[in-house]
Amino acid sequence: MRITVAEHPRGRLSEAWRFAVGTGRFELALRRDYQDSLALVQRDIGFRHIRGHGLLSDGVGVYHPYQHRGERRVRHAFGYVDQVVDAYLESGVRPFVELGFMPTALASGDQTVFWWRGNVTPPRSHTEWADLVRATVAHLVDRYGLAEVRGWPIEVWNEPDLPDFWQGADADAYHRLYEVTAHVVKEVDADLQVGGPALSPGADDGWLPRFAEYVTDRAVPIDFVSRHAYTSGPAQHVPFGVHQTLAPAGRLLEQFAAPRRQLAGTPLADLPVHVTEFNSSYRPDNPIHDTAFHAAYLAPVLAGGGDLVDSFAYWTFSDVFEEQGVPTSLFHGGFGLLTHRQIKKPTYHLYAFMSRLGGQVLAHGPDHVVTRDDTGRLAVLAWAPVDVTGRDPIDRHTVRLSLPVASAPTAFLLRSSVSEEAGNAWRAWCELGRPPSPTTRQLDLLREAAEPARRHAALPVVAGRVDLDLHLSRHEVTLAEVTPVVDHTPPWWDEGRLLGQERP
Repeated sequence: MRITVAEHPRGRLSEAWRFAVGTGRFELALRRDYQDSLALVQRDIGFRHIRGHGLLSDGVGVYHPYQHRGERRVRHAFGYVDQVVDAYLESGVRPFVELGFMPTALASGDQTVFWWRGNVTPPRSHTEWADLVRATVAHLVDRYGLAEVRGWPIEVWNEPDLPDFWQGADADAYHRLYEVTAHVVKEVDADLQVGGPALSPGADDGWLPRFAEYVTDRAVPIDFVSRHAYTSGPAQHVPFGVHQTLAPAGRLLEQFAAPRRQLAGTPLADLPVHVTEFNSSYRPDNPIHDTAFHAAYLAPVLAGGGDLVDSFAYWTFSDVFEEQGVPTSLFHGGFGLLTHRQIKKPTYHLYAFMSRLGGQVLAHGPDHVVTRDDTGRLAVLAWAPVDVTGRDPIDRHTVRLSLPVASAPTAFLLRSSVSEEAGNAWRAWCELGRPPSPTTRQLDLLREAAEPARRHAALPVVAGRVDLDLHLSRHEVTLAEVTPVVDHTPPWWDEGRLLGQERP
């Protein structure tokens, strides 16, 4: 069945999908590979904010207690913070500040998370924690300006509902931490944005309402609500990786919608909602992240998530990420849109395709979205449905559209696609024998294989419309751009004389 796309827009395309993106721990941004990857992502996609763990952890070196003349004092140092934030701003992206984890010398316990040992215990002194937060936020304001930092959301901690990330998953202890932190942020400036609680997908439905009740009853400042979303099942461990079942991608959208459902009728009901992490798997060593399946799986989420939340941050932009330790292979199932050494994964191209959509939405279906920009260019993002069970793969899918085109005899079609066969560096890496540390020549081959397949054609415009048939192969995501043609062919041009032959 051919879908007739309306000429008049039904709304604007939300940019919630690019409001923020995730990153590895804070100090990894000092690395060249990280900065090269961020520059590439910003050139092709252009995220607004970036969020990661570890701003206050020992590796960044902000908190330094010392003794002087028998008195305990604390020095706050921001050399690494400045280098990282400067690099962010030079790349055109701003921090989405996560306040965590606990400096070892300020921690009340020794429980840590990840290979790099982020401390996840409450502060032994809330007064010193308040001083640390105050010094950090005030420094950012002093260095980058109040008007700038007012645009940076400040989130308190990460997944306090999980015992791995907050000792005992103690809600009362988190509420106290949030209260102290939020008041300190507002002391620096009342218009700074502070929020939380950055809940995991597994948080029970009572966690957020209890948090809302606490901040409401005690008049604690809150400017936004945050949570995370993943759809994978328990980890099935293999050496240097995992496999997991996946729920349908619609489960991500259900998780996006949960905060507003849970907060209905509370004073927090109308606050912005930020999903500060989302992906399929919550593991940084699941090979599904590297595949063409993954791009097709997430396409409907990117196309529709903005109807439910104010932002949803892909976790993460790059495989420069070390929660489980230093990766042992170039492709290792990392979260990133890019591998180390800037090899683009199929999901990278899904994001790059999204960045080329126009602002006016003309149609949105279960397998496509049609947009138009101010020049009249139409852009269609279409994707093949996926089967999360793996039992009934869909090898062929067609989207048939009738598109409204401004008055012109023809239109130019440029189509870019990724699939199992095209724009799939992971598949090429497998075919190369899965080299864990590719040679320079192999890296060049992988970069070439990572580029989307592209084709172009002239399409006839009949009665102000173009018929476009998009035949999609297995796990294909395609961007079709249709531009009305203004013909500047000179009157003397004769295709038949291209080889210098006179016409009879």
